[in-house]
Amino acid sequence: MFQRDIENWYKFNFEGVGRYGVPALLPEYIETKYFIPFNYAKSCKDPDQCGVHFFLHDYQFKRLWDMPERYKGMMSRFSCVCTPDYSLYVDMPKAMQIYNHYKKQWMGAYWQAWGLHVIPTVSWSDEESLEWCFDGIPERAVVAVSSVGCMKDEKSRKRFVGGYQVMIDRIKPDQILFYGTVPKNIGGPIIQVESYQERFKKTREM
Repeated sequence: MFQRDIENWYKFNFEGVGRYGVPALLPEYIETKYFIPFNYAKSCKDPDQCGVHFFLHDYQFKRLWDMPERYKGMMSRFSCVCTPDYSLYVDMPKAMQIYNHYKKQWMGAYWQAWGLHVIPTVSWSDEESLEWCFDGIPERAVVAVSSVGCMKDEKSRKRFVGGYQVMIDRIKPDQILFYGTVPKNIGGPIIQVESYQERFKKTREM
């Protein structure tokens, strides 16, 4: 019998929103002590005390999309998980950018369907991406943002700050978990997330 094994959509067909039918996430209101990157999730000793983020190179979490069933049990151990931060590069074809946003939202909806607490990761590339990059992101909830790789030059910084302000206006987040350098000219309810290396160094110094 023919099985529609095409990019996960046959497994859970979530109701989509926006022009591209992107899965929508439910708002979450979460308090957690700290976050670790996904590549340390398997060895984490106190998963119920922390969340997982995906501000890493895409290859380090490609397996989540390839085999979502295999990892949902491991991810459910944590107090919360951010949606995977699939890259949205300015020079990436628009179709690939939209597809990466779809994958991010699909993974979040899939985890929520299994009872996980999910924090939407919000990202954008150029001004055109602002038309769809917030589709499926709940308003007035907790979101995660990263500036890593966005501060390398003035043009990149302006794109990041411009998109950030649009995010504030569009989805009005109650809390912004911020990973990376926070530009001086932005506001909002920011909580800066320490990198794993920073937290490990502080622990060693105690």
